[in-house]
Amino acid sequence: MSDPRIVNLARTLVHYSVEARPGDHVAVLGGPSAAPLIREVFREVLRAGAHPYPIVAIDGLPEILFSEASDEQLRHVSRIDRMVRSEFEAMISIGSATNTRSLGGVDPSRQRIRSQAYGDLMRTFMERSAAGQFRWVGTLYPTEAYAQDAEMSLEDFSDYVYGAVFADTPDAVAAWRVVHDEQQRLVDWLAGRRRVRVEGPNVDMTLSIEGRTFINSDGHHNMPSGEIFTGPVEDSAQGWVRFTYPAVTAGREVEGIELAFERGKVVRATARKNEGFLLSQLDTDAGS
Repeated sequence: MSDPRIVNLARTLVHYSVEARPGDHVAVLGGPSAAPLIREVFREVLRAGAHPYPIVAIDGLPEILFSEASDEQLRHVSRIDRMVRSEFEAMISIGSATNTRSLGGVDPSRQRIRSQAYGDLMRTFMERSAAGQFRWVGTLYPTEAYAQDAEMSLEDFSDYVYGAVFADTPDAVAAWRVVHDEQQRLVDWLAGRRRVRVEGPNVDMTLSIEGRTFINSDGHHNMPSGEIFTGPVEDSAQGWVRFTYPAVTAGREVEGIELAFERGKVVRATARKNEGFLLSQLDTDAGS
């Protein structure tokens, strides 16, 4: 019998986050460890009258790609990825890593090649999402790897995750609507503001938000969520910021990050751990 919290999360993802509709083509991405949630999402997509497309990635394939592929092969954009992001109406992506450091030994320059190759498809994805043509959500299925990163037992981490997405409540959707209403009050307050100044022991920065849009992130794209998204005027960020919490991405943990900005660009970047990787990723984007 399925954990009722998994069933509840699946219903929230399908009927609230991406609002699956009859006839929609819905990609369901995840790894084998997320099978319990993938099954329930598959079930709920069918109940919504939509067409589920489960795409399950086997552990270890990314490591093989980066170790064996030529540069030409790294630049190849998967036809499946292109079809999902260019043609489908919805996508539910489930993070379920069994080893969050599996790409720790990969040459960052090869990861940069791959990232740059997907640049055009990422723009298509963002444009379709902004136009309301592509509804997507990303979530996380509790695994031993995530629990270890959080320095928690799997049971405690699972309780934490399901609590964060309100899957342990009788009506998760109602709970997310409360989050929406609380954040909308702040979105309305921010509208029309022009300048932000952030000061503290780990930051001293000013930036312009004049004319910017503020997005109420209420569980429709990130699950869990609870944020307000915007972007500063591109050339306005001035100052510095120090991050006291490590970032884990592309198989590496980067710790003790400090960034200095002038006219919207990073002019100095340091890290206590994996600084070279940090610099290599900043170089991926000419705008950074």
